[in-house]
Amino acid sequence: MFVGIVAAIVASMFAGLGPALMVAGIFGAVLLTVSVKDKHGQSALGRTVVRVNWLRTKFKGANVYRSGPVGRAKWGTFQLPGLAAASQLTEWDDSHGRRFALISTPATRHFTIVLATEPDGAALVDQEQVNNQVAEYGIWLSNLGDEPGIEAASVTIETAPDTGTRLRGEVEGSMDPDAPEFARAMLTEVMQSYPVGSATIRAYIALTFSATSRIGGKRRNAAEVATDLAARIPGLTSSLASTGAGAARPLGAQELCEVIRVAYDPAAALLIDQAKAAGDTADLTWTDVGPASAEAHWDSYRHDGAVSTSWTMTSPPRGVVQSGILARLLAPHRDIARKRVTLLYRPIDPARAAALVEADLNAAQFNSTASTKPTARSTLSTRSAQATASEEASGAGLMNFGLIVTATTTDQAHEADARAAIDSLTAAARLRMRPAFGSQDSAFAAALPLGLILPRHLRIPNEVREAL
Repeated sequence: MFVGIVAAIVASMFAGLGPALMVAGIFGAVLLTVSVKDKHGQSALGRTVVRVNWLRTKFKGANVYRSGPVGRAKWGTFQLPGLAAASQLTEWDDSHGRRFALISTPATRHFTIVLATEPDGAALVDQEQVNNQVAEYGIWLSNLGDEPGIEAASVTIETAPDTGTRLRGEVEGSMDPDAPEFARAMLTEVMQSYPVGSATIRAYIALTFSATSRIGGKRRNAAEVATDLAARIPGLTSSLASTGAGAARPLGAQELCEVIRVAYDPAAALLIDQAKAAGDTADLTWTDVGPASAEAHWDSYRHDGAVSTSWTMTSPPRGVVQSGILARLLAPHRDIARKRVTLLYRPIDPARAAALVEADLNAAQFNSTASTKPTARSTLSTRSAQATASEEASGAGLMNFGLIVTATTTDQAHEADARAAIDSLTAAARLRMRPAFGSQDSAFAAALPLGLILPRHLRIPNEVREAL
């Protein structure tokens, strides 16, 4: 604005009023592209930059991935694409003798462990117990900030159709050969009809740690990080029991490979379940879990015979948030073959948290006092900022959080139905979501339990963006 005013004054002095108005109009148009924002908080200039970058990516062919022996990739294997291409997987033992997988991301020098949980659900649970579980979950998140070297955490809830293989194996293994024919026919009919329309729900927690346990500390390798985490994993899993997550255990390398493989190729789920039912193991390595073919579009992502669309949260629910606000979003849906809801958390350093809450409180008070008649929303924002500042001063932790929703369909004809279902579910949860335009492949990978921290992969560091 200052440059535009000076340029207009100089133009009026040397060229007259007409050219000065033209210069002022040009600078005014530029300011409008930055100041006018849509409901998601994005300016016209920001949307234009995203579109230009997408066109450059598409022109270079970087949105197309072909792997395997006949693919374009130099390594000739089915390595993961995009941000996780350089990741490495190793397996270690914790202090209880349980195997756990450790994902190394060399680009950001991060290490990730994945925990598998069995959520209890809210059925037939008293509200008092639900309140206790919510409070324990808040305490668990707050304690994450005290973990040495913690960088981020993610909670992934995945719903998928049940293949029926586990039920069939359980029934056939328990069936008496001398049972009456009527009972055998009834159990056979149950095995055939029960999996139709049913779904499985799985939950994973990914914890990402840095290579240095403290600022200015020595950079550690995978073996040193694994030795440190081996003694801390039992405490992390046991503390989840009171949050309603159920029995938590670390995920081994083979199990993690199966989870990622099925995410990119949903058809592999049936084959893996059949192998387990037969007593075999689908011997997968980290170089086998990626897609053979993947192509990122502006608003979708095609991978190994499936189509996925990812949404990112631009605004959290306003007002009072109840414990069951995400119930419908997390539940299985008949129009979505596979659905993945991932909550992303990044603990904020306590020294920096105090400055952030004070800045938010000052901004909210300024907006409230800027008008003689403050709106109800500005008044509520001031109260929320005051409550946050008071809780932080009392010792509460502060976190950045986000949410990614990924809907996968195996039939392209159902893609529109899946998108409409997600729009309805997010609206019921009072979430403001937008498709990850131009970044569908990165959003898909970030929603997986891989421990990817998107701000660390930006060309311009996130600290510089926040300062601007």
